[in-house]
Amino acid sequence: MPATSLSEYLIEKQKKLAHLNDGLVSVLVDLAEACKKTAHAVNQGALTHSLESLDSINVQGEKQQALDVISNDIFLAFADQNKHVAGLVSEELPDVYFPHHLQSDADQFPAQRYLLAFDPLDGSSNVSLNISVGSIFSVLPCPDAVQQPQAQAFLQAGKHQVCAGYAMYGFSTMLVITLGDGVDCFTLDETTDEFVLTSPEMKIPQDANEFAINMSHQRFWEPAMQRYVGECLQGVEGVRKKDFNMRWVASMVAEVHRILVRGGVFMYPTDSKIKKQGGKLRLLYEANPMSFIVEQAGGASSTAYERILDIIPDHIHQRVGVVLGAKHEVELVNAYHNR
Repeated sequence: MPATSLSEYLIEKQKKLAHLNDGLVSVLVDLAEACKKTAHAVNQGALTHSLESLDSINVQGEKQQALDVISNDIFLAFADQNKHVAGLVSEELPDVYFPHHLQSDADQFPAQRYLLAFDPLDGSSNVSLNISVGSIFSVLPCPDAVQQPQAQAFLQAGKHQVCAGYAMYGFSTMLVITLGDGVDCFTLDETTDEFVLTSPEMKIPQDANEFAINMSHQRFWEPAMQRYVGECLQGVEGVRKKDFNMRWVASMVAEVHRILVRGGVFMYPTDSKIKKQGGKLRLLYEANPMSFIVEQAGGASSTAYERILDIIPDHIHQRVGVVLGAKHEVELVNAYHNR
């Protein structure tokens, strides 16, 4: 049976999903192309001497890698030529970016317009180690009659996303997306340069015996998180009565993909060290799209106190704590924090 290409998949989905119009299909097709180009840039990094760190600091206060800038430019170029993208926010930019096509006559703007939020290269600190990195994106509806959306237009709860996804650049290039009716994974066929469906309807088991967290931050955690992880580490001799494995890759894309493939829970909680900034991960282009994907795969996602997809953002670079993955594990973490 021939593999289903991304284009064929979208054609079939259009028959079932009312919100999947030609404009959104156009955005998704171009996002896939941007991911292909980013994958090529990552794979050629050592050959093009683009694995080095730069002297520049981004809006997050983080030192930029050369590939951060290259991948960001790839996504901006896509937005510049797609008239269905009304504006975007990026981890690498301080303010809203307005695509070049907005300089055209407003009468030429299509009715189907969207807002894009993305992390162009998640886990970029790993590029020199040849560890999986990726791109994360979120697509929101653009408010009606807004020609040039300001930051306020992006401050929508994550439950209003019309699409979310990530690309992972590892042994192969994979694209995982949700349109709000489940989660599907595509793999780039290098011989045809096409994304083909390889793992349809991905599901996360409700229970888990694997967790991912940065243990070097343990001394800063809240008591409830100390309790949860401590019980996991006690293994079969403890109150959980089972052994847990611990993982940590320092790439959210890789962490979430592992959960989709074999289950588990990922945690980057707010702690005393980062409490003033709200957390580590950015709400619009990291926590929201990954939460949408995880929930659509049968998992759960929270800040350890509340559902992430219900949060109305305060600003485009807002940070939050994140606990996502196996539903029963996330519920237990929430219960410990909300007592």
